Amino acid sequence: MNKQEKLISALLAMMLVVWMMYTNSQAQKQARLNAQKAAEAEELVTGHPTDAAITAPGPADAPPPVVAAAPELPPPALPEEVVELSSDDVKVSVSSHGATVKQVQLNRFNTRPGKAGEGNPPVLLDFSSAPGLALSGVAGLAPNASYHIEAAADGRVVMLTATTEQNLVVTRRIELLADYQIKVSDSIKNLSQEVVHLGTNTVGVGVMGRGESKNEILSADSLPDAEKLKATHWGSDKLTKALLAGGASGGCSGTPSVAGMPEVTTVPIPGSQKWVAIKSRFFVTALASAAPNSGFALKARRDMTKPAYALDSVSAEMVFAGCVLGQGEEMTRDYTLFVGPKKLALLKAMGNQMQDMMEFGFWWWVCTLLVPTLDFFHRISGSWGIAIILLTILVRIIFWPLTHRSTAGMKKMQEIQPKLKEIQAKFKDDPQKLQQETWACYRENKVNPFASCLPMLIQMPVFIALFWVLRSSVELRFAPFLWITDLSEPENLFAGMIPFIGSLNILPILMAATMGLQSALTPSTGDPQQQRMMMIMMPCMMLFFFYTFPAALSLYWTVSQVLSIAQMLMMRRKKAAADVATPPDAGESLTRQQRRAAARD
Repeated sequence: MNKQEKLISALLAMMLVVWMMYTNSQAQKQARLNAQKAAEAEELVTGHPTDAAITAPGPADAPPPVVAAAPELPPPALPEEVVELSSDDVKVSVSSHGATVKQVQLNRFNTRPGKAGEGNPPVLLDFSSAPGLALSGVAGLAPNASYHIEAAADGRVVMLTATTEQNLVVTRRIELLADYQIKVSDSIKNLSQEVVHLGTNTVGVGVMGRGESKNEILSADSLPDAEKLKATHWGSDKLTKALLAGGASGGCSGTPSVAGMPEVTTVPIPGSQKWVAIKSRFFVTALASAAPNSGFALKARRDMTKPAYALDSVSAEMVFAGCVLGQGEEMTRDYTLFVGPKKLALLKAMGNQMQDMMEFGFWWWVCTLLVPTLDFFHRISGSWGIAIILLTILVRIIFWPLTHRSTAGMKKMQEIQPKLKEIQAKFKDDPQKLQQETWACYRENKVNPFASCLPMLIQMPVFIALFWVLRSSVELRFAPFLWITDLSEPENLFAGMIPFIGSLNILPILMAATMGLQSALTPSTGDPQQQRMMMIMMPCMMLFFFYTFPAALSLYWTVSQVLSIAQMLMMRRKKAAADVATPPDAGESLTRQQRRAAARD
C-alpha cells in the first residue's frame, strides 16, 4: 500500500477503536442505571426472599448467579385436561395443570427443509420444562395446581378457575388473537373473612431450546419501563454471558470453564420491564405486562454433554410485587403473550419497541429499509434467492454513479503516476514544496486521491445491515435456491464426506474467486507486489470467514462482485473504443482531455 492507503487504513482502524469504546461506555452506563434500581429487587425468586436488595449485573459488582433447585411439587389432584386454541397460523395447547401454555405449534413453519407432510410436521415449541404463564408464589396454589377448564365454542377462548385453602379464587382467561398473540387476563379475589397477604409472585414467559444449527442463537431481551431507554439484549452482552456461565472463564478463546458449574443457573434482573422475551435464531416468546412488575428472573440451562459451556435452553419468569387483599377485594392483571416467528413486521405492529428483539443494533435504520425491500422482491419473484439478487442489483444501481466516478478516478491516478514520480524526485529534499506540487497536480488533473475509498465506506453499512438481516431472517429459513436447500445455512454439500472441512460450500469459493478477479481488474497506484499479495490474502481470509456463514450472505456478496467486475469491464471496453476512435498524432501522446476535444471537433 502507498502512504495514502496506509493513512486511510489507520483512520479506519481508529474509527473501529472509537466505536468499540463508545459501545463499552454505553454498556457501563446502562449497568449503572440498572444498579440504581436495586431497591426494587427484593424477593425476586419465588419463595426465597433475599436478605438484601439484589443489584443488576454491573462492571465491578456482578452478583453470583443463584443455583436453581427444582422444587418438588405434589402431583395435581385431578387428571390433566388440554384445550387447543387454533387459528391458521398457530395451535396453542392450554393445560388445566397450572392454567399454563404447554406447547405451541407454528403451522406455517416446517421442522425440516422440504414440503410439509407427515414426515415434516410444523414447528412445535415445547414448554414442558418451563410452562408459559405458570403462576408461582400464590399461597395455597401450587404452580401445577388443577384448574377447572372450560373452552368457548369458537375455539379461541378458554376460562380456567381454581380456589385455594385461604378461599382465594384465581381466574384466568386466555384468548387467541391474530398474529401469534395471546391475550391473558388474571384475577385473584379474596372470598374469605380475613385480610390476605399476597406475596411476591411470578408468571412464566416460557422456554426456548437450542436448535441443531451451528448458527443457532439463544438469548433474552427486555425493555425497561422508563422513558428513552432501549431494549437490553442480555444474551449478546459479554458481561451477562459471564453471569449465565457462572462467572467463570478460561482459555485463550474466553470459553467459560464448566468446572463446578450447576446445570441450571438463575440471574435475577431487577427493575420494572415493559416486556421480557426469550428467543432463538428464528422464533421468540415474549410477555408484555400492562401492570407494573419488579423485574424478571432469567434462567439458563447448560448442555451437560458439552465439555465447554454451551447454553441448552433459556427461560424466564416475570416478577410481581405482593399486595394485600381485604375481604371481597380483587386484584387483576393483563398480559400479552407473543409466541411466533422473529419477524420485523409482526413485532413492530405490537408497539412498545418490540421490534428491538430483531437486534439490528446501530444499523437498525438501514435494516428497516432492507427488510421490506427484500419482502417486496420476494413477492414479485416468488424466490428468496432471486429476491437477494434483485436487492443486490438495486444496491449496485444506487451506488453505480459513485463507483463509476471512483473507478475513473483510480484510472486517472494511474495515468498521472509518471508525473507524480517526477515531482517526488524533483522536490525530495523539500517536503513542503513536494506536498504543494502534488496537490497542484491533483487539481490540474481533477483527481481526488481519497475517492477510491468512498464507495466501500458508503456500502459497508449496507453490507453490515444485510448481515444482521440475513443471519436471523425467518423468511430465509429452509428457503431453497438452485442447488441450495436452505439459504439461512451453509450449503453443506457432501456433508461428512470431505476431510478437514466436513462439507463443500460452493458460494464462498465463488465469492473468493470473484474477489480476486475484482482486485486484479481494479486500477492500482501502489506497489504491484503488494497488490498481488492482497489479491491472494484477502480472498483467502474472506473464504475462511464466510465458509460457515449462511449461503444468503455469500450469494449477496458474490453477485455484488460480479456486477462490479462487469462495470469495470464495461469501462475498460469503452476506454479502448475511445482510444481506437481517436489515435494520437505521430510522435505525440495526447491527453484524455485532448482526445475528447478532438472527438468533439
